[in-house]
This record gives sequence, C-alpha cells and structure tokens, in this order.
Amino acid sequence: MPTQIDQVATTYARSLFELARELGGDAGVASMGAELREVCGILRADRRAMEFFRSPIIDPAQRTASLKRIFGGRVTDTLLNFMLVLNRKGRLAELLAIEGAYDALEQEAFGRVEVDVFTASGSVDEATKASLAADLKKSIGKEPVMHFYADPAMIGGLKLRIGDRLIDGSVAAQLRRMRSTLLDRGLGGRDAGAFLA
Repeated sequence: MPTQIDQVATTYARSLFELARELGGDAGVASMGAELREVCGILRADRRAMEFFRSPIIDPAQRTASLKRIFGGRVTDTLLNFMLVLNRKGRLAELLAIEGAYDALEQEAFGRVEVDVFTASGSVDEATKASLAADLKKSIGKEPVMHFYADPAMIGGLKLRIGDRLIDGSVAAQLRRMRSTLLDRGLGGRDAGAFLA
C-alpha cells in the first residue's frame, strides 16, 4: 500500500531515475526499477537484512565492505554505487522510501498510475477487473496498475485508493450515504432519526 513519500527520498529517487534514463532510456528506467524492487523485497522478507541497512551502530566503512561483498556481481554497478552513496551519507535506512518514490516516478513516466483496490475477499473476477481497468483509464487518463487487498470488515463493494484519494464504493459507504439522504429529506412526515436508529 502506498505511503507518504518524503522529500529526501524523492530527491534520491529522482537522481537514480535520471541516471537510469541517461544510461539506458526507458528500458534502463524499467530495469533499474525492477532491480531496486528486488533488493527492497529482500529487505522486507528478512528482518536481519533490514536491521543491517538501518542500524546506526554499524560502522559505515564495514557496511560498505559488506554491501560490496553481498551485492557485487548481483546488481548493476549503478545500483551498488547508489547504495554505497546512501550508506556514506547515512541515508541507507531510507531505501524503501526511495523505492516508493522511484516507483511513482516510473509510473508517471510510463503513463501509469498505482491503484489499490480493496474488497472483502481481496480479489474480483476477470470480467470485473477488465471493466474496472477500462473505467479507471477513461476516468483518469492513465493506465491503472491495480493491486488487490482484502478488507474483511467490508460487507461488499470496493474501495479504491489512487495516490492520496480514496473512492469508497463499499456497501457500508452506500448505506451511510442513503441514511444521510433520508435524514436530510425526511421520510414523508415520519421521524427519520427514529426509523434509522
């Protein structure tokens, strides 16, 4: 799920993005994004790896040697050198935020937008998925990259998060709107508050 990205992460991500584009064009941007996601996936999956990147008590020179040993030959020199710069500047702990900022830049460059879709089960059938993608593309003018999440508290329907916007089409939200409308308009002389209580 997207999180708010700070300015420092955006600055570093933009530097990496521009370097990747300069070295390899759009293919370089996509390749660097995939490589960065792979490294960050390791960090998310392994608590010890995350601690290694984040711990302020590890000497930066020792961490540099370890980074070279662990990632040398496994990632491009560009990404390894980027991580070494982050380490030297005390910013290696921000790699996950940088990945988020890079992803946002990549999506924007390729005319895509990340959309988080919440349903009770965490999935929809293929026809619904295709229809939703077409509606979103028409509405926002970009190719949606949809990620599905389960929200067991939902009765039905769906919620969409696009950047910092939340579009709530859940059954609960529809019921709240209906209740509000009925309270505002009244129920033909009845006490709406008592009826809906």
